[in-house]
Amino acid sequence: MAPTVVRDGPYQLFFFSREEPRMHIHVAHPHGEAEFWLQPGLELAKHTGLSGRELADAERVVARHLEEIVDAWHKHFGG
Repeated sequence: MAPTVVRDGPYQLFFFSREEPRMHIHVAHPHGEAEFWLQPGLELAKHTGLSGRELADAERVVARHLEEIVDAWHKHFGG
């Protein structure tokens, strides 16, 4: 299960239900994907296929929706 939390332009933000417990978000884009750690601060964990500009845009999207993402994480995983 991979609930979508946000769609913003070409970016889809989601997380997998059975993955590691550290808070993070996956970002899908037509050209590739990225994963960002959310705690202790917003940080790129890994990416594939995205240009530097697309990565920067993806990070801005995550930052813009950070509160919504964290709330969705807690609702989905508890805590």
